[in-house]
Amino acid sequence: MIGRIIRRWWLVALLALVFLRELAKSSWAVARAAFAVEQRNTPAIIAVPIGLRTDFGIAMLANLVSLTPGTTSLHVSDDRKILYVHCLDAPVVDEIVADIKDTFERRIAEIEA
Repeated sequence: MIGRIIRRWWLVALLALVFLRELAKSSWAVARAAFAVEQRNTPAIIAVPIGLRTDFGIAMLANLVSLTPGTTSLHVSDDRKILYVHCLDAPVVDEIVADIKDTFERRIAEIEA
C-alpha cells in the first residue's frame, strides 16, 4: 500500500517535471513565432484519440494541453474518445498527436493505474 502511494507521488512529480520542460519548449516556440518577420505557422484543429476513461484523467490531459503555450483544448467528444485541440503550428498532425499521447496521456494513465 505504502509503496503504491510513493510510486504514484513519484509519477506525479515526474509528470510535473515533464510539463515544465514542455512549457519551456513551447513558450520558446511561441515567442519565436510571435516575433518572426515572416509568419510560417500552420494552425490546425486536431482530433486526438484518447484512451483515458476517468473524468479526472481526461480533465488533467485537457488542462495540461491548454496550459502549454500554442495549444488549446477545445472539446471532448460525447463518447469521451476524442479530444479536439487547436494548435498554433501543426505542420505534421501525426507528430502532434503522438507527442500529446506520449508526453501527457501515457503518464496520466500510469498515475491512474
